[in-house]
Amino acid sequence: MTAVPAATDPHVLPAPTGTRKVRSADGTWLHTETYGPQGAPTVVLAHGWTCSVPFWAPVIHRLAADHRVVAYDQRGHGGSDRPRGAAGYSTAKLADDLEAVLTELVPAGERAVLAGHSMGGMTVMAAADRPQVAARTSGAVLVSTGASDLVAELRVVPAAVRSVRLRRRLHQLILESRLPLGPANGVSRALLKYATMGPATPAAQVAACAKVVHACPTGTRHRWSKVLGTVELTAGLAALAVPTAVLVGTHDRLTPPVHARRILAALPNPHGLVELPGVGHMAPVERPAEVAGEIRRIVELVSAEQRSDVG
Repeated sequence: MTAVPAATDPHVLPAPTGTRKVRSADGTWLHTETYGPQGAPTVVLAHGWTCSVPFWAPVIHRLAADHRVVAYDQRGHGGSDRPRGAAGYSTAKLADDLEAVLTELVPAGERAVLAGHSMGGMTVMAAADRPQVAARTSGAVLVSTGASDLVAELRVVPAAVRSVRLRRRLHQLILESRLPLGPANGVSRALLKYATMGPATPAAQVAACAKVVHACPTGTRHRWSKVLGTVELTAGLAALAVPTAVLVGTHDRLTPPVHARRILAALPNPHGLVELPGVGHMAPVERPAEVAGEIRRIVELVSAEQRSDVG
C-alpha cells in the first residue's frame, strides 16, 4: 500500500497533471483535475454533499504514484457551475455529470474504477444503467453512502429522543437547514466532528473537513439536501454489474452501516464489505489508507480479470 511521504501534508492536493472543464448534458460546466501518470490504471473519484476535490487529497496522495486519478467537483460545488433552479439538482443530473466526465476523460475502449463517497456513491448508483457509463466502468467502490431512506436512518439526533416521528422531523430540519455555516471555529468544528466523524478523529482531520465543508455555498447545500431527503436508488444497484466493494464507518451517523449492508445484498457482483471501527462518515479523510487500499484492490482485481480474458 502506497504511503504518503513524511514531508507531505496529506490534506493538501498534489500538483495536478491536468485540469479541464467538462460540459454536462444541460450545459453545466464541471471542474475536473487529473493526477498521476498517463497509461496507468484510471480511477475516477466522485465526492459527496458539501465537499469538493480537495476532500480526496489524502486518497489521491496514496494512489497518484501508480494510478491515473480523475477527480471532479459535483455541480454546485467547488469550481463547477451552480445551477440556478431546482431542476438542476437531481440524481439524474448527477448521472449526467458522471457520464460527461467519463466520456471526456476516459477514452473509448478504456475503462476506469469509480469510487464515490456519500452523494458520490449515489452518483455511481444513479449512472450505472447508462450505456456510456457501463462501457467505461471496470469496477466500483462505494464509500459511506446509501441508496434510500436516508432521513429515516440518520443518527445525528441523540438516542434520548425516542419518538420516531420527532426524530425524523428533527433530522429533516438539520439536513435542510438554510443557515450559513460561516467561518470555521471551535464550536463549528466540534459540531461537524460529532455529526460526521468518529470520536477519536484527530484535530487536523476535523479541521481539513471543516475547511472543505464550510466552503460549500449555502444554496448548494440546501438544494442538494432536498434531493438527498427523497433519494431512491435501490433499483439502480441491479445495473451496477462490475466488481463492487462497499466501505462504511461503524460510527457513521449520516449513512450508518445498515445502508452498506443493504447495498451489498442488492449488488449483482459484490466484492466485500469493510466496516471501519470507530470511523464516522468522512472515511476518505479519517482512514484514507483503507479507502485507497480498497480502490487499489478493485483495480488489481479487474486488471487480473482482464489479463485472464486476454489469455
